Amino acid sequence: MTIFQAFIYGLLQGLTEFLPISSTAHIRIAPALLGWPDPGAAFTAVIQIGTLAAVLIYFARDIRDVTAGFLRGLIAGKPFEEFHSKLAWMIGVGTIPIVVCGLLFKDDIETTLRSLYVIAASMIALAVLLMAAEELTRRRTQRGIAAKRLESLGWGEAIAVGFAQAMALIPGSSRSGTTITGGLFAGLSRETAARFSFLLSIPSVFAAGVFELYQEREALLSQDVGVTAIVTATIVSGVVGYASIAFLLDYLKRNSTFVFIVYRLLLGSALLILLRMGILNPL
Repeated sequence: MTIFQAFIYGLLQGLTEFLPISSTAHIRIAPALLGWPDPGAAFTAVIQIGTLAAVLIYFARDIRDVTAGFLRGLIAGKPFEEFHSKLAWMIGVGTIPIVVCGLLFKDDIETTLRSLYVIAASMIALAVLLMAAEELTRRRTQRGIAAKRLESLGWGEAIAVGFAQAMALIPGSSRSGTTITGGLFAGLSRETAARFSFLLSIPSVFAAGVFELYQEREALLSQDVGVTAIVTATIVSGVVGYASIAFLLDYLKRNSTFVFIVYRLLLGSALLILLRMGILNPL
């Protein structure tokens, strides 16, 4: 892998990790179109540490409050009484589905599910689900039902979004896409759904990155990839990812996810056409 390729992978990771358009899909599609080798699920998981750093920096105050609340709740013996302490536990419980599914289906996620047919189908399927969630949100607004803020998040919403996050293991579905969709179905506002999505991603992204770095350390550090390429892609993904978080949270305060729905439908359809014409190899 050249430094230029690593830069492009990092750029794609940072741009698409937090937007509901699937970073894995773009990192899988780009080399297929450019004739580059697939960097693999392990490389993708490791450079996600860059976008994880972006989350940690952007949400440093939230993380500090959640950690402090969690500790206060443990010391007082009342873990669910204070909001931030309860939020810490909800993040932990919401992370369980993706951890369990990730371990159970690890081999499929890294091999057969990386087929471009799977990615195209999940791009389109999630767009349809997100469209349905937006329609439900619109009808609630018309009936005068206020969307829930982060402070009013309950166990039901947290668990629902946690199960939605597990669907992000299917390449092309998008972690932010599935969690925002799950949040909208659960009655959260768009901004709240995105915010909780980012906080919920911290444990699983960190665990996946460290696990893959350890498991695939020899392959990742070989001549085909190299330390410089990994570091380059990770740094670029972090810098661009920070900007993407700020953009999305500000964008969703005033707009729906319609532009992302259209993008997913167009890209998924174009991918199916290219596969059907034999221009791209599904694997």
